[in-house]
Amino acid sequence: MIHSSHAFKQTLLRAFCLSAALVCLGASNNVWALFSDDEARKAILDLRKSLATTQLELQSQIDKLKAENAELRGKVEVLEKQGDDISSSQKTYYQDLDTRLGNFEPRTVTIEGVSGTVQPGEKKAYDDALKAFQAGNLKKADEGFSAFSAKYLQSPFLPLVLYWSGNSKYANKNYAGAISQLQSLIKRYPNHPRVPAAMVTLGNSQLESGNKAAAKKTFSEIIAKYPDTDAAKDAQQLLVATK
Repeated sequence: MIHSSHAFKQTLLRAFCLSAALVCLGASNNVWALFSDDEARKAILDLRKSLATTQLELQSQIDKLKAENAELRGKVEVLEKQGDDISSSQKTYYQDLDTRLGNFEPRTVTIEGVSGTVQPGEKKAYDDALKAFQAGNLKKADEGFSAFSAKYLQSPFLPLVLYWSGNSKYANKNYAGAISQLQSLIKRYPNHPRVPAAMVTLGNSQLESGNKAAAKKTFSEIIAKYPDTDAAKDAQQLLVATK
């Protein structure tokens, strides 16, 4: 590559010199006075021929350099692709490994402040029940959450399961079941971040089941314990509506 660059520079220099010579020859009539007409024409023809040869050599050098650059660019692209493929393969490998370990080995995790060991298949059971709830399939969701809470008694997902189970039962108008699930969540996990929202659903379940006094008490507790929250705002409106 260094030799090609040097030759290219020499060719450019020769082209420049010949071009300058032609300019000089064409610019001054006095110069040609030193030669005969035949000699002048011959000199011009020789210069043109030399310039044409030099231009051909120059173009050849340019084409050669372009070819070398294209070849190098191709090699660089191949190396970059190989690097990307290796990186992608490693990422896929570790993701697959993590999935396999997750499917066959218990893992300790923390979910919304609750730490515990997640058993193989546990997260999938929770996700399937939650997806059913989000899709509006409340019967399937309720069955999924109930099965989960019966099987995984110490799961860090359990507070969420109780929360969503209470909401699915409320949506199914199973107010007694909703009250039971939500009270269990509040009693077992009093500091869980879902408690304020759970209490709103609890109060609604009490109200819908005809226990207005219990509902008013629940709404008042929300306002007192969790002021400046969305749950407190909802409870305030519901409390006013129950009077």
